[in-house]
Amino acid sequence: MKPLIVAPAPHVHSGDSVRKNMLLVIAALIPAYAVSVVSFGWGALITMLISVAACVLTEWLIAKYLLKEQPTIGDCSAILTGMLLAFNLPSNLPWWLIIIGAVVAIGVGKMTFGGLGQNPFNPALVGRVFLLISFPVQMTTWPLPQGFKGSYVDAETGATPLYYLKHLVKEHDGSVVSDLVPLKDALFGFMGGSLGEVCALALLAGGIFLICTRVITWHIPVSILATAALFAAVTGWCGALPEGMCTSQYVAYTLLTGGMMLGAFFMATDYVTSPMTAWGKIVFGAGIGLIVMIIRTWGAYPEGMSFAILIMNACVPLLDKIRPQRFGEKVKKQQPATK
Repeated sequence: MKPLIVAPAPHVHSGDSVRKNMLLVIAALIPAYAVSVVSFGWGALITMLISVAACVLTEWLIAKYLLKEQPTIGDCSAILTGMLLAFNLPSNLPWWLIIIGAVVAIGVGKMTFGGLGQNPFNPALVGRVFLLISFPVQMTTWPLPQGFKGSYVDAETGATPLYYLKHLVKEHDGSVVSDLVPLKDALFGFMGGSLGEVCALALLAGGIFLICTRVITWHIPVSILATAALFAAVTGWCGALPEGMCTSQYVAYTLLTGGMMLGAFFMATDYVTSPMTAWGKIVFGAGIGLIVMIIRTWGAYPEGMSFAILIMNACVPLLDKIRPQRFGEKVKKQQPATK
């Protein structure tokens, strides 16, 4: 009789790695970043360079001198965090505020919890929300597209489409539908806002690329966009829109402006801070879409994607408990307590 040999099971290697997936996400962001450079010129270049450099340097310093570990900047996660942080910032933000945001994103949002894979909240959004709460004026002074004309800190500024949309729908302060940017400008990137708000089409293309390469799944983006669109449609059907705006127009502005596309495809789908199960992802995305629309409709801010994602990040441990019943598994009935 041959002896039973117990050994680790063989594993099928797919070739995936953290570095590879990070590089694919970075590649998916490049088209949107190219549009932001065309729109904002030097501001987009300077903001991205400072953000990425500060994130990488912060992670290296903390890992080497505080945690006394081998720095892991080679996995490109710090580069991606720097890019996503820059995508959530206005292109005219002073350089020292960009550095503060990067230090908070990496130092507080990531390394405090032990580094990649252990952070409960999206690091880039932690940095962005910290800056928004601490420096609201600088973070809500949005440059208008002007290419490479002039200095990036002296860029001409103006309101974002979401600002006009909020005033049209909620406050009725005299704004008219004609004040909104045309939908084609929102689609192709000719409007004010942060780097990640200017071109919905490029972000959508990058998101589809990530789904096709199986870096992310469809569950979170589709559930976010579907929930937001349904909320906007119900708002229109209830007659809460101003005169001259139809329901389909309001739904289109809801999906194409602000951080909707960036959040749905690139921020909410972060591996570490999103649920593992399919149903958990659907509930997670629906919760984000609902919270975003509640903030946009009744909140003080015209945009709410960052807050919505961070709130749902906190719910991930509970959402991971949503698991389908295994085939053939019997549900145990709870026995009554005996005296």
